[in-house]
Amino acid sequence: MSRLVGLVRKPLVIGALVVGLAVVAVVLYLFQPWKLWTDEIVNEALPAATPPTSTPAGSTEPDESAVSEAPAKPAGPMTLASGEFITHEHATTGSVKIVQLPDGSRVLRLEDLDTSNGPDLKVWITDATVKPGKDGWDVFDDGAYLSLGKLKGNKGSHNYPLPANADLERYTSVSIWCDRFDVSFGAAELGRT
Repeated sequence: MSRLVGLVRKPLVIGALVVGLAVVAVVLYLFQPWKLWTDEIVNEALPAATPPTSTPAGSTEPDESAVSEAPAKPAGPMTLASGEFITHEHATTGSVKIVQLPDGSRVLRLEDLDTSNGPDLKVWITDATVKPGKDGWDVFDDGAYLSLGKLKGNKGSHNYPLPANADLERYTSVSIWCDRFDVSFGAAELGRT
């Protein structure tokens, strides 16, 4: 026992222990292995735009002229493009839609997404072609892409607002992208509807 205590007191052993703990901390930070066994489930409803009210103060009925002059807007959300996820680096299933809301705003909607959890996952719309059978490395980061932010959950249905100036003719696919390791977990080609 005293021999073990003497060994621990040597500067070389203490230095090796400190370096070893630092390496373990860096590896845990980079790879976040606990995410292999944990799921983040998010289920959001499709956002509903509230129609503007244009009734004058004190009136309970809409003005006839305001109703007849207002341009016709879609009564509900309209799907502009859609696709199905395929697997790249990690098993990925679900569907994706670009939906225009009655107020003109657009959202990217992931439905029934099921993929692995991981560090630094993002949702990208890209100009790259989705290639089945490709393992996800060096697929989407060479062309144009627009990051819509952090993936809200690796399972479920969620929405990502699209910038008003996003050119949907340019972006033809969606990727669940691991920014830390530059790899696509899964992707979907967007077909216009």
